[in-house]
Amino acid sequence: MASNKTSFFYSCYGAFFSTLFFIYSCASVQKPQGGPRDKTPPKLLKATPENKSKRFVAKQIVLDFDEYFKLNNQYQEITISPAQEKLPEFRIRQKSLVINLKDSLRKNTTYVISFGKAIGDVNENNILKNFTYVFTTGTEIDSLSISGKVINSETQLPEKEVTAFIFTAKQDSALFGKKKPSYYATTDTAGNFKISNLHANTYRIYAIKEASPNRILDNENELIALLPKDIQLRKDTANILLTLFKPIPAKFRVIDRKIDADGKLSFTFNKGIERPELRIIQNENLNAQKIVEFSRTADSARLYLRDMGFDSIKVAILSGSKALDTVTLRKGKRETFKRNLSISNTATGGLLKPKTNLQLTANYPIESTNEAQITLAEDSVPKYGITLDKDTSLLRSYVLKYPWKAGKHYDVVLNEGTFIDIYGNKNRKTNISFQLNKDENYGSMVYKVVLPDTSKAYIFELLNFDKKPIKSIHINRNQSLSFNNYAIAKYYVRIIYDLNKNGKWDTGNIKNRTLPEPIWYYNKEFSLRANWEMNETIEVPKPVTNP
Repeated sequence: MASNKTSFFYSCYGAFFSTLFFIYSCASVQKPQGGPRDKTPPKLLKATPENKSKRFVAKQIVLDFDEYFKLNNQYQEITISPAQEKLPEFRIRQKSLVINLKDSLRKNTTYVISFGKAIGDVNENNILKNFTYVFTTGTEIDSLSISGKVINSETQLPEKEVTAFIFTAKQDSALFGKKKPSYYATTDTAGNFKISNLHANTYRIYAIKEASPNRILDNENELIALLPKDIQLRKDTANILLTLFKPIPAKFRVIDRKIDADGKLSFTFNKGIERPELRIIQNENLNAQKIVEFSRTADSARLYLRDMGFDSIKVAILSGSKALDTVTLRKGKRETFKRNLSISNTATGGLLKPKTNLQLTANYPIESTNEAQITLAEDSVPKYGITLDKDTSLLRSYVLKYPWKAGKHYDVVLNEGTFIDIYGNKNRKTNISFQLNKDENYGSMVYKVVLPDTSKAYIFELLNFDKKPIKSIHINRNQSLSFNNYAIAKYYVRIIYDLNKNGKWDTGNIKNRTLPEPIWYYNKEFSLRANWEMNETIEVPKPVTNP
């Protein structure tokens, strides 16, 4: 009997704790861990009044979504067209967006509320892109559309997250770059866009790629695209090609100027300069001793001075003889600068390219050299007959010449005093050890180029694996181009249509409504093999134009 009581007690005890555990487990339901990340934006379930309503008279619009959401920069992202003097009020209520219209509506007019990137879910902020709510106070909704694609002018690749927008031709001069457009769409991952619910009119179309989106061209670093011709919209218009480019600023400006820790004066400009020149004014002695080095695109410059005893200096920036700007830099008269003369070389990784000489580049302009301070050993045996020449194409570079031989190991020593810079500093002893790279690590390429029109000018560009130009050749006839002694690697080719025959690629101009010069990429990757001459025929097509 006692045994039965004990069993009954333990049964009740176990049942009690099982029930307690069950209740606790139910009360402690947690969000499942892991799993795929939610990438789905909020979905519209219902609109009151319905989207694309006709004879619209409501003062309030309610949009019901399938999940909780938030509004991002609502007064920047959300626009209503035609624009209203009194902006609508946007309020979130649970999973609904309530829009209260504060202004009166025009008769027989189609209105489009564009939400841009305003609506995103609460957890991941997945954006509901290109969402619009449309209604008309009349009997018919404007239904015309403009669609197309946005690409980058230099890479010719599609651009995503770009805003394509329109103004009417009458609005354009008054609104472009000053006010946000009412009609716009964001490109998808393939660069495609579509602007819908338009009425018949004459439009001008643009696109902007922005770092901080506000749909206004207000930053010199933003990319812009435009269509030179107006669109006479009478029916749906498709296949518009917009080419993004960085416009050249209309007004020259010095972005930055400073005196670096080593004493050189550095300048950065907002655009390149034709026939650039720097001139020190109000101090002829300093101007006479200046040494100036411009970047390849002439949008930056370095100025070196032997005498740094001034407390202020005025520098004029000129294009030819025309003064563009004048800036003043100041320093303490007793301010000191730290300089260490160093020499870099082209024997990368201990290997020198065959059939080339050793290039030596200083970090400051050189006042004098002493070739006698250079020693050379070939397989540890001292050698003579080296020469050191100035590289006339580069300000701070020199060329060390010698009949380098394959299979030999070289040790070059630049003893102290081989180079003396304009400040009187000598280089420290520098050891350079290298051998010639093997010939089998190089090859040759021959391209037979067939042009569509030999009366026009073109620029043939050989690109490296990163699609950066490594060689440019101007051509205006059908010919074969040879590239010898190139490293084993992958290469690409592109053609610039040099429309104005000035020997360089020109970007577009917003004011003149001109496009950048077309670029065509040959759709093939070239893998150069060892000790091999690659031959390829390239038939250049005519440049692509909009319909």
